[in-house]
Amino acid sequence: MLIATLSGVVLVSSIYIYEMYFFTFGEIDREFIQKGPGPVTSPTEKYTANAYYEPYGGAAGGVNVWVEITNNIEKNKVQTVYYSDAKSDFSMKWLDVDTLYILNDEPNYPNSNRSIELEVGKEIYHENGLACISLLMKDEYETCYQN
Repeated sequence: MLIATLSGVVLVSSIYIYEMYFFTFGEIDREFIQKGPGPVTSPTEKYTANAYYEPYGGAAGGVNVWVEITNNIEKNKVQTVYYSDAKSDFSMKWLDVDTLYILNDEPNYPNSNRSIELEVGKEIYHENGLACISLLMKDEYETCYQN
């Protein structure tokens, strides 16, 4: 009984550690994705931003949104820079050559604002912070924001 209990604890702990520290955006369920706003091209046409929606939980569920940046100069290299619960007011616009502003807000709920300015190639946002603690993703950004 002791061996079975210890094995179960080790297994559950291993799964938890793997999920926390080895997160990648590759785990996004892309089977039922829906195209969101975009493409939005940067002023120099170096980058293109596209948003996608990921429904979850069936009829009582919700929708996640993520933003991918395509570097049009570096062989169409794609990087996910934003992942959050989708709100009713969502849009993207380039503020300058490398800064993308993402508006993700629910106007009737003051604590729901997930809007942010991100410097492409240096900053990312993940609502739950999994990308911020991931050992596999730490070389992909300089600053990671979470809610």
